[in-house]
This record gives sequence, structure tokens and C-alpha cells, in this order.
Amino acid sequence: MSVGESTVVADGWGWRFGASPSSSVDNVSFTIDAGERVLLLGPSGSGKSTLLRAMAGLLAADEGTSVGSLTVGNHDARRQSGDVGIVFQDPETQAVLHRIGDDVAFGLENQGLPAEHIWPRVAQSLDMVGLDFDLAHSTTALSGGQKQRLALAGAMARQPRVLLLDEPTANLDPAGAALVRTSVEQVANKANATVIVVEHRLDLWWNFATRVLVLDARGRVLADGTPAAVLSGSRTELEAAGIWLPQHAPALSAEPTHVQSAVDLLETRELGIRRPGGPVVLENLNFQVAAGQLLAVTGANGVGKSTLGLTLGGLIPPGVGDVVATEALARGTGPSPYRWTSRALHTRIGMVFQSPAHQFVRPTVRSELALSARTAGLRGADNDRAVDDMLERLALGAHSQANPFMLSGGQQRRLSVATALIAKPSVLILDEPTFGQDANTWVQLVELMRELADSGRAVVTLTHDDNLVAAAHRRIELVCP
Repeated sequence: MSVGESTVVADGWGWRFGASPSSSVDNVSFTIDAGERVLLLGPSGSGKSTLLRAMAGLLAADEGTSVGSLTVGNHDARRQSGDVGIVFQDPETQAVLHRIGDDVAFGLENQGLPAEHIWPRVAQSLDMVGLDFDLAHSTTALSGGQKQRLALAGAMARQPRVLLLDEPTANLDPAGAALVRTSVEQVANKANATVIVVEHRLDLWWNFATRVLVLDARGRVLADGTPAAVLSGSRTELEAAGIWLPQHAPALSAEPTHVQSAVDLLETRELGIRRPGGPVVLENLNFQVAAGQLLAVTGANGVGKSTLGLTLGGLIPPGVGDVVATEALARGTGPSPYRWTSRALHTRIGMVFQSPAHQFVRPTVRSELALSARTAGLRGADNDRAVDDMLERLALGAHSQANPFMLSGGQQRRLSVATALIAKPSVLILDEPTFGQDANTWVQLVELMRELADSGRAVVTLTHDDNLVAAAHRRIELVCP
């Protein structure tokens, strides 16, 4: 594919998944010229990820039905030549080999490059995204944010003419996000690549973009033009649709209430944490998790936030020291959450994992929520009312009978958080709870977290979201020793 052939053209293109009553993307038409840098925006569930997958030729004919045409270069996108790189919204789905060097080299080997050309590219790509590990380092030992960087390295190593990025900085710390943005710009400049980015961190990408393409909630084009033209001509429509705008934080209904006399529910005592089979990564952690408070835990990628969350949640043992449940939480069960039965743990400490799909167990959105509501003792009409309220508040009502795995990434995240919120555990631990959200659904999620804290529960968020940190009562920052 030559530079002149890296043009993306949609002509009345649309896509409907087989089990869905409506189209994910509906009758979109646009031409993206070679070398353009496009921000693809839209509310959660508007079809952004579906459109990227279609451009990469990853929508199989048996998955759904398409209309119109979508071409990349001179090829139908379904049969494009492969000179397209994509980074998915969930980096867990993209690592294919055990060692990071082999994982980045995999795509180059499939292109048939000689070994003497492969390994310099591998080293260069890993350096560009800031993954300073030995090439034999295990992909399973990476944090979620580090896996995100690995996926980007693998895509950039192929030096594609079209680079598609689905929220490439969603789970990255500020330094890592800035490095990724710089790396993408270097690749784009070097190869005159066409770059299409789905993002919510617009302050980072706004000046990178030469064009902004916005989809509405039905998957149709809402706005299209230069960043300045879209912002000046469509601001009202964008704000109403929940589109994140540069230098604009969403407004919550009230400032966080600072609780002065909260009851401690969990306490760490000289805690050291370790990933299963790994070394202790942080030591001497001493803090309390209190009822009535929203606590934000921050820190660089790889510092151990997710591992701390799993340790606080009783799902993995402390490396050293202790996590102690006070009697207000333990209620006679014992002081160590790791030694509780699964039932005792589930009714006291709820956990939302970084990858939403890891915790879905029912065939529909509604039944997933109903199951969690039953753990809180809700039956019959009470269960139905609680489920209906949660579906409405988190804009999932239209998807109540959908399979959770057919939802968009942002919708899956809302469902995973909703299943924990509806059970109303005494302590709720949320790993990156706001990724993939538009401004409207972000507000809905954060206000639900605050309401849970106001009702006397403790909410712990492990996050890189500065807006969420600002909405919290307390912050703990983890620092590498």
C-alpha cells in the first residue's frame, strides 16, 4: 500500500451485529486522506470501536450485516492488504506470546521480514513506548497499563500506513500517556501514516489532530471538520451528547462531603504486596479504609495499584504484613479477609476488576444485575425495582436483554461497576472504574459512587482519572521504592 493508497472512504456504510435490533454504525460517509490525524469521538456505545474494527478488516461476515461500502486504500476493508495497525480498547485481548520481545516480533514475522530487520524494530518500538524490560520479560507479569503500551509497540513496529488506536491512553499514568502521544506522532511523521484515534483524554490529543469526526448515539455522523471548526460550530450538541471537550471537566451535582468521624472498616499494617509468584513490590503500607469515604489510590503504571486492590479485597494474600478487617466489617468472621469464605467476602467486600469481561457470568445484562441484587437480599419486586433503577441511571436500559459480551467497552465497564454497586457491599474496590465513559455516563457513575459512600459504605478507586481523584474525599499515591 503506497502513501497515496492509505485513504479511508466510507460511503453510506453501516453495521448491525446479528443479535442486535439496531445498527451499531448507521449510514456514515466520509473520506479520510492519507496522512490525516483524526480524532474519532462519540458517546459511549456510539459505534467507535466497531468502526475501527471494520477499517482493520476484523468484522467477520457471520458476526453481522453491513450496508454501503468501506474501503482502505484500493481495497474493500474486509479484504484490505494488512498494512493497517490497530490497538484494541482492551489490551488483554492483544498479547499473544509469553515474552514481550516475541509478542512485538509476532506481527513482523507474519509479514515475512528477515530476522536481522525484526529485532532492531522490536527494540526501537519498546523504547518508544517506555517499556524498559528485557525482551524475555513475561507479558503476564505486566500491569494493565504496561500491556497497553506493549500492544501499541506491536502495532507501531509494523510501520503501518494506517494506525487505528482505540483509547490508547485510557489506563496509563500521565507520563506514560504523554510518551504514547509523542511516540504516535513520531510514527505518523516518519511514515506519513493516517492515524485515527478514539480517546476521551482530549487535552492530550487535541493539538495532534488535524480533523475531528464525531458520531452520535445512533452511530451517525454528528460533526466533521477541523478541531477549531467542530468546537466552535457544534459545542452545544457535543456537550449534550456527553462528548468530552478539551480543558472542560464534567460538572457533578455537589462537592464531595468531607467526613470527619468515619468508622474504619479495613486497615493495613506494615503491608507489603506481591503479585502471585512474584516479588514484593511495595512495603510498609499503613492506611485505613473508612466508611462514608471515597478513597482514590493513584500511582504510576506497574507500581502495584491493581495488586493492592486484590489484596485489600481478600483475593490474594498479603506479601508481608496484614490487611485487617475491623469488627464493624468482619462481624465475627475474623480479621483477615483472605481467610473468609467466598460468601462472607462477597457480602462484605465487592471487587470490580480492570477488565470488565472477567466477571460476567449471566447471559443478559438484566440477569447479571438481578444476580448481584439477590446477594444484597433483594427478591421479587424489590429486585426488579433495583435493577430497573440501575439500568436507567447508567443508560443500559436499551441493552437489558443483550449479552454482556456484545456491549461496547464503555457499556461493559458500566455494567461491571453496576453489578457491584447494586449489591451494596460494605467496601467496594473499583479498578479503573471510569475508563471508556463519555462525560454524561462519567457523571452518572461517579455520583453513584458518592451516594454509596454517603450511605455509609467505603469506596476505593484505583485510578489515573484526575477528574475522579478530584471528586474523592481522600487520595493515597503509591510510589515505587
